[in-house]
Amino acid sequence: MDVNASASHLVLIPSYNPGAQVYETVRAARAQWAPVWVVVDGSTDDTAAGLQDMAANDAHLKVLVLPQNGGKGAAVLHGLDLAARQGFTHALTMDADGQHPADLIPAFMAASQRASEAMILGKPVFDADAPALRVQGRKISNGWANLETLWAGIGDSLYGFRVYPIDPLRQVMRSQRWMRRFDFDPEAVVRLCWRGVHPINLPAPVKYLRADEGGVSHFNYLRDNTLLTWMHLRLMLGFLLRLPLLLLRRLNIHRSTLP
Repeated sequence: MDVNASASHLVLIPSYNPGAQVYETVRAARAQWAPVWVVVDGSTDDTAAGLQDMAANDAHLKVLVLPQNGGKGAAVLHGLDLAARQGFTHALTMDADGQHPADLIPAFMAASQRASEAMILGKPVFDADAPALRVQGRKISNGWANLETLWAGIGDSLYGFRVYPIDPLRQVMRSQRWMRRFDFDPEAVVRLCWRGVHPINLPAPVKYLRADEGGVSHFNYLRDNTLLTWMHLRLMLGFLLRLPLLLLRRLNIHRSTLP
């Protein structure tokens, strides 16, 4: 199935050594949306060549190959910069490993088109096979993210299936050196909330594929949890500096809802 290409919204897939699952992910995304861009983040598993072969026969698929691995956030930013130069205003990010529901791309894009100033955040629905440690562990990050934004409405800080308005996200990322690796997803939503970008949460299933199903995970509990801890320490400092402004914003929101 093919779809008409959007001039404002694109799907952006950062990819690092995902194995053969990436081809199914890209095919599933292309069946739902056009255009789809893949940013190959220094992969060494030969998937760059396979993706380029796919793009050679698909005018709505673009493959950007980075020479070395810079991290998920760096790959997304590379794609956002090029997308902005080509006139796109919004990007739906999704992982290359098959965890995210491609069939929900149209619904998320439609929500973004109805509320173009907002970010559309996937709120994960876990199945029984989801690793309990990761399901429970993300509650800690979610708690910190909600505190750091005075409960602005972030349903899940870590789930990367979401639609961002491109310009605010680029401004946030270009203003500091962080958000280039695993810290990208949670820091992006916190900093965008600080800028007044409203979150809209939509439920979305998440699938953890086993190795025999083609699943590939680069998550490292010690390294990535250390990175998240350092990130939240930085964000708490930023939160304290912004607290008067955040309190004033919440007060204005409360007043606007009074009869």
